[in-house]
Amino acid sequence: MNESGIGERLLVSVIMPTYNEARMIEGALRSLLNQEAPNFDLEILVVDGNSSDGTRRIVAQIAEADPRVRLLFNEKRRTPFAFNIGLREARGTYVCILGAHTVYNQDYISVCLNELRAHGAAGCTGRVITRPANDTLQAQLAAWVLSHPFGSSSKSFRTQSEGFADIINFPVMLKKPMLEVGGYDEELARNQDNDMNQKLRARGHKLYCTWKTHCIYHPKDRLLDLFQYAYRNGFWNVLSFKKNLFSLGIHHLVPFFFLIGFVFSLGLAISGLFTPQPYRSLLAVPYIVVLGLHLGAGWLSALQVSIREKSPRALLLPLVFLAFHLAYGFGTFSAFVTNAKLPASTPERLAAAKG
Repeated sequence: MNESGIGERLLVSVIMPTYNEARMIEGALRSLLNQEAPNFDLEILVVDGNSSDGTRRIVAQIAEADPRVRLLFNEKRRTPFAFNIGLREARGTYVCILGAHTVYNQDYISVCLNELRAHGAAGCTGRVITRPANDTLQAQLAAWVLSHPFGSSSKSFRTQSEGFADIINFPVMLKKPMLEVGGYDEELARNQDNDMNQKLRARGHKLYCTWKTHCIYHPKDRLLDLFQYAYRNGFWNVLSFKKNLFSLGIHHLVPFFFLIGFVFSLGLAISGLFTPQPYRSLLAVPYIVVLGLHLGAGWLSALQVSIREKSPRALLLPLVFLAFHLAYGFGTFSAFVTNAKLPASTPERLAAAKG
């Protein structure tokens, strides 16, 4: 037996962190169990953070019926701990870092594996297509915001094009390079994947995105969850910059700069209410310009989505874009104002692979 699998067949290990994913987990696991695997065997490690909604029961039932699935316990709950538990337990030469909110095309792993090898990369992802979790208005708006470049930027994994990339999500990865950089940074509750990607690239490894296969990602279905997601991402971007300056790009700060411009111009407009003309109108101009440009870009984006999806509901997107970007920017602002810091403790590094 070799280290990569049973006999001469390659073993690929899926690592999937979960916490209260009862609504989504079965679909994600079924799509993985149905993967085309002509030249590899598959093990699926579900690393659960003590879910309270039945996730563990669902996974246990599937694992009982199919020994390829193993349920592991993540005592500390957070995602990077789950990733590192999976890396310790994974027996494969390749690991897939996958999410429970996603359904994977039946050739997803095999195509990513082949493309990884063909391009000499350390990791490869397929195209990530964002779709609403259900047909409710909120679910549709949330998915449309995240899947449009105006919502999440053209550099997001949800909007990236085919080719070599700085960041890849839901990837098939060589395990050894991940261990050589110490695994995932457990201080980073968010952006630990960006941090990992940057460390791999700094060591000369290449990352690739192929459109020869895809997965369907379903974000949460409430706008409140969307705005909380934006706030937390904005907040954690500051902490991520402090830990690894090169793990994120300047585009991650654009919502913060927009927030500053929005609030400053709004303050000028309000102060103008207490001044005589013509100063009152002049003081309102910056706010009208800032808000008008954002809403104008939002309307053009909404029109694109409305035509593509054949839905007039998308015409509500300008207001959702605005709230999303303000929440994101406010998260960054909060981290700066409070001088937010990472935990003082230093996580244990994973041992590098031998041989």
